[in-house]
Amino acid sequence: MPDSWSSSRVDLHLVPGEGGRRSGLESALREAVRDGRLAAGSLLPSTRGLAADLGLSRGTVTAAYDQLAAEGYLTIRPGSGTRVADVPPPPMDAPEVVLQPPPLHDLRPGRPDVNAFPRGAWLAATRRVLAGADPSVFGAGDPQGRIELRVALADYLGRTRGVQARPELIVVTSGYHQALSLLGRVLHDQGIRRSAYEDPGHNHYRGVVERAGLTTVPLPVDERGAQPEALTNRLGAAFLTPSHQYPLGVPLHPSRRQVVCAWARRTGGLVVEDDYDGEFRYDRQPVGALQGIATEHVVYGGTVSKTLGPALRLGWMVLPPDLVKPFVQAKEEADLYTETLGQLVLADLMATHAYDRHVRAARLRYRKRRMLLNDRLPLQGVPAGLSALVLLDNEEALLAACAERGLALRGLTELHHSPENRPQGLLIGFAAPSDRGYPRALDVLCEVLAGARPR
Repeated sequence: MPDSWSSSRVDLHLVPGEGGRRSGLESALREAVRDGRLAAGSLLPSTRGLAADLGLSRGTVTAAYDQLAAEGYLTIRPGSGTRVADVPPPPMDAPEVVLQPPPLHDLRPGRPDVNAFPRGAWLAATRRVLAGADPSVFGAGDPQGRIELRVALADYLGRTRGVQARPELIVVTSGYHQALSLLGRVLHDQGIRRSAYEDPGHNHYRGVVERAGLTTVPLPVDERGAQPEALTNRLGAAFLTPSHQYPLGVPLHPSRRQVVCAWARRTGGLVVEDDYDGEFRYDRQPVGALQGIATEHVVYGGTVSKTLGPALRLGWMVLPPDLVKPFVQAKEEADLYTETLGQLVLADLMATHAYDRHVRAARLRYRKRRMLLNDRLPLQGVPAGLSALVLLDNEEALLAACAERGLALRGLTELHHSPENRPQGLLIGFAAPSDRGYPRALDVLCEVLAGARPR
């Protein structure tokens, strides 16, 4: 067996075909290029390295390379190696895949400004983490999450959102979607079958809850938030966005907060609080989390998807003590643990307050964007979040007209449990576009709405 595999700088899986050694190697290389396993521009091993890997003479490999170069399959440049030539792929019988181009103007809700991702701070934190990391960091992780991040989250959430969180009550997840899915499974395993879900509400997350086995009952929302009188003894859980209701944009009124918590204490029900954009309130200090006034009956969920970016897949839940063990077990069964290095970098950003500085800068930037939108359209809800609602008629026709102009946003009716005879409107995201693209997107939107009458 060759003993020099570690010295070849390029690995290549290749099984020479039948016939002589040279012809078999030529055939195998030719077929690999033709079927796309070796893409155009791919660097091949050196003749010496491939000869050692395959147990052939270097002369055999050199002759095979030269022959395929003569046929146009390879290019050989002294000093820069041997690469696969740009050979047109063979015709495929598979159906053609049509890729949808991105919208010209993206005003879809719930999307942060990823152009402002704090690359410098993230890079500096990554360097600090790697420089001081124990080798065990690169091994298997903790299903509950790194203790460094849970400690940092307990401090941050208590300081900024009024959450009463101890590190042992926090579980780190791969985003809020996973957190909600795991919680739904845990509640189902504990016998809960019926739950209340805000109407209108986030239909994607409502689907996550339902796929976990929980039936969702509409919980009406008005200008004071969710209507708690709809909560009954037959419901085991209530899913709310109390700080900034999605999509109507209103906070849960203080009196209703007390009623919701009283319902949970009286019935043993659980309140699931989605604090998806709680940091972004523009007219005053953000409303504190509901969890802070009923810690034993509220599950608090959060994520960096709206503050840093959804690509990081980092979320968390603060749980009542009796739910921690089953939730951690569900997390372990789902994917063992969330990626470790990202947790440590986020913990560093929070501990050094670089995360606070980023959120404050984003809050100022989004406030200006919302004000620009509010100058042109009558918005519903309080000044907060990453999106705003405009109530109007002819929603379907307006969405179609926007799509024709390359403008992407979202309609209100699809977020109701039953869209019939419901208020209509457009949900407009103002965070994601670039600074140059945002004003133009607003121009296009206002041109489309020129014939409509916002209410």
